[in-house]
Amino acid sequence: MRVPRAVAAFNRRVTNPLAMALGGWAPTIGTLEHVGRKSGKRYRTPLNIFDTADGYAILIGYGLESSWVKNVMAGGRATVHKHGKTVAVGDPRLVSKAEAEPLVTSARLLYRLHPYNEAALVLTAS
Repeated sequence: MRVPRAVAAFNRRVTNPLAMALGGWAPTIGTLEHVGRKSGKRYRTPLNIFDTADGYAILIGYGLESSWVKNVMAGGRATVHKHGKTVAVGDPRLVSKAEAEPLVTSARLLYRLHPYNEAALVLTAS
């Protein structure tokens, strides 16, 4: 299921600030810090981030044209902030949700039940 872009605008203004505040205790919420591919500006995007054995998997809900996806793919590196940890990540790979599922080591049921089915971005801890 792809979420309409209008929902993305609402989330950017309303839901994302709330998610950043709750990210410290929610099981899958974290922030992805990335650098704008055109602006060079640093951004922090709240996302559902699932642990893997050697990094993280992030489900993509607004499509591959989302700025954070393009920024991470172009830059090749990012930083994950989750549960008080800060982890440098790289080697971004776009895979299907099904391909990433066996890699997920925490909150597997939440991963399976999550409505985003388009793709997943898999990142390896550096």
